[in-house]
Amino acid sequence: MSRTPLTLSVLNEQRAALGLPPYTGADEPAELRRAALDTVLAGMEAGEAEPSRPVVKGAVRFLLDRLAELAPGRSVEVRVPPYAAVQCIDGPHHTRGTPPNVVEMDAATWIGLATGRLYWNDAVEDGRVRASGARADLSGHLPLPVDRAVAEPT
Repeated sequence: MSRTPLTLSVLNEQRAALGLPPYTGADEPAELRRAALDTVLAGMEAGEAEPSRPVVKGAVRFLLDRLAELAPGRSVEVRVPPYAAVQCIDGPHHTRGTPPNVVEMDAATWIGLATGRLYWNDAVEDGRVRASGARADLSGHLPLPVDRAVAEPT
């Protein structure tokens, strides 16, 4: 399996395949991941095939990092194999082994939930989300605001 990292050239190759203009922002990991999310969403809206693995991974990582930023803690582990996992949500946390509160899903489901294109209850009922534990309901944290608030000057 290829482990091509998300780079500016990989991202722009995907964008060109979708007919999107090249990304001209910062060549920093967080910024590339944000642009990867925009690219994946544009592909979904155009009905295109799934983007390349590094672009999907970037989008997944961006959204998982955003969840961990907005709901800090270590009581729930959210997994999107094979791309990434984060611990989030305040409360009792585990120190070894499998955590008691685990949420797992595929990349398309996670992107849909995090961006409001899919509802939590529907994804759980359809079996697209596997959630175990008393704290494993993410519905109160979704969809995620994907743009960081700009601090007001003081």
